[in-house]
Amino acid sequence: MQYIPQAAPFEMIDELIHTTDSSTLTGFTIREGHLFVVDNHFAEPGLIENMAQTAAAGTGFQAAKEGKPAPVGFIGAIKNLQIVVLPSVGDTIQTTVTFLHQVMQAHVVQAEVRLHDQVIASATLNIFLQ
Repeated sequence: MQYIPQAAPFEMIDELIHTTDSSTLTGFTIREGHLFVVDNHFAEPGLIENMAQTAAAGTGFQAAKEGKPAPVGFIGAIKNLQIVVLPSVGDTIQTTVTFLHQVMQAHVVQAEVRLHDQVIASATLNIFLQ
C-alpha cells in the first residue's frame, strides 16, 4: 500500500476506503499464513498494528497530496485497549481511526475495528511521527 511505510509481511491493511482531516477508514481481509494468524484467528498484535497502520494510511494520504513520502511513526502508548473478538481467516475487518488531538509530534487517535458492523476491538493510541 502506497500510503504506509510498512511492506509485506507487515502490512495489516489492504484498502484505504475513506479519509478526511479528522478520520480514516481502512479494510483488511485476514489471510491464511499471515504473520499474525494463530489458530485460524488474527491475533491481538495484528489488531493493534492494524489500528496504527490505519492512522498511518490517513497521514500518508495527506503527505502524498503534498508530494511527500509517507512519514514513519511508532506507537508510543496504548490506552483503554478492548478486544472482544478475534477475526478468523477469510473475515474482512474495517477500521476507523479518529484524530483527537496532537501534542508536539504525538498524534492521539481513537481506533475502532469492526467485523460485520460489530465493534470487535478499540483503543486510544499515541502515535509519534519522525
